[in-house]
Amino acid sequence: MASWYYNSRTTSAVADMDTELHLGYDVMVSSAETLAEGGQAPPLPPKTPPSPGVGSLQSMASTVTSSDLLPYHYASALPKETWYWLSLQVAVPFLIAGVGTIGAGILLGEVEEWEVFRHIKALFILVPALVGLKGNLDTCLASRLCTQANLGNLASWKNIWKLFLCNIALVQVQSIVASLTAACFAITVSALMDGLPDYRHALLMAASAVTTATTACFVLDTLMIVLIVASHRLGINPDNVVCLMAGSFGDIVSLSVLSTLSSAFFQIHETMWWMFILIIVGFVLMLPLWMWLALRHKHTAVVLRQGWTPVLSALFISGLGGIVLDKVVGDFKGFVVFNPIVNGIGGNLASVQASRTATMLHATNPMGVLSDYSPMCVSPFRALFYGVPSAKSARILIAIALPGQALFAFVADYIHNGVSTITAEFMTAYLVVVLVQVMIILYLTHVLAHFMWRRKLDPDNSTIPYLTACADLLGTILLAAAFMLLRLNHTPYGED
Repeated sequence: MASWYYNSRTTSAVADMDTELHLGYDVMVSSAETLAEGGQAPPLPPKTPPSPGVGSLQSMASTVTSSDLLPYHYASALPKETWYWLSLQVAVPFLIAGVGTIGAGILLGEVEEWEVFRHIKALFILVPALVGLKGNLDTCLASRLCTQANLGNLASWKNIWKLFLCNIALVQVQSIVASLTAACFAITVSALMDGLPDYRHALLMAASAVTTATTACFVLDTLMIVLIVASHRLGINPDNVVCLMAGSFGDIVSLSVLSTLSSAFFQIHETMWWMFILIIVGFVLMLPLWMWLALRHKHTAVVLRQGWTPVLSALFISGLGGIVLDKVVGDFKGFVVFNPIVNGIGGNLASVQASRTATMLHATNPMGVLSDYSPMCVSPFRALFYGVPSAKSARILIAIALPGQALFAFVADYIHNGVSTITAEFMTAYLVVVLVQVMIILYLTHVLAHFMWRRKLDPDNSTIPYLTACADLLGTILLAAAFMLLRLNHTPYGED
């Protein structure tokens, strides 16, 4: 739109500018309404040639408001989605991803009785932080590449290969640094609560954490990139598919690798603890190589320099959820089975919404500018149900979450106990927890994505870590409260 305008030094030029601003505003209102319903913006009307004497835009910039800055010629890059097509694209991977969250819950219910988890209770503090970290790194990578795919930047195999290599290197740097930080956090909290741990236990946790994070990230991120490219080339919006898959299957893979490694390391920790030091030092020595590769692409270089605050902040938020988990894991039977399902699904839905919102902002606004059709501060009703472009996907995600979570809870309960033990009271409390968590997180998604964009921070890199960490903490607290209320009501889950 900027190409329409030129600086005016004559009265006639100002009149031309005013005419074009009103014409552009009419089209932009129509574009915004169409985008809010999931369609494409109307074509640009023929422009009137500027009057003689027209110069640059700069002196007239003050007359252009944020509502005039919707570049509707970019809006055609957004996928055209009807509500039923969007629902189908989200529902199928949502159900598939549910298998991952159910598996994580069942696995956590099994490993809590393993010898290593009984002797090193601090692992329960590490699990939410490390699993949350792994999910954050995967979904941030998926969100970045989904945006690039929707903007047409994955058309050539050369670009795909460069993005693949640099993003893998970036995630390796983040996973090494953040996993060691998560281990230090878990050890420190455990020391404050239960006294200083055995130094061999501390080394075991650090070695297990860094090995789990780097290995799982490398394997799953490779699969995510393949899935993004395949989805885009098949005409499926990867924003609706990949973030769900990345978060859910990342949970069970991370938990599987962590529990297996820590159990194996526990068998040798008394005599061969020095191996843990070699493992940690080896990964640290790989950092310069991964950093050099990450700096070779402009997008990953920016994240490497500026993207640490969200990742590390989210790490500590998830760690708070780990403290809650550590306190209630022995008090409520079955809590660890449902906790990963509530947290994982809530975080995954927020990741889908954040990725879609980031794509919309990239396609329709200059960095740092918010249009009037999608402001930051809106009521929860407008953000979640009707009033802004992202409301359509928000209400679909809410509608999918409730029946999906009910199904996942029944399946997890049956697999864990061999029979169905869910009561009407438990299911009511469980669905209330799910509804409250999902609505709060989706509203926070809208506000946070627009806040980051206004501050010229890419939402693809800065919002998802906060959202998934808040989903973990909120889900754990709400679920613990539900279990407490059920016990007070004399209808506890799984207790005779």
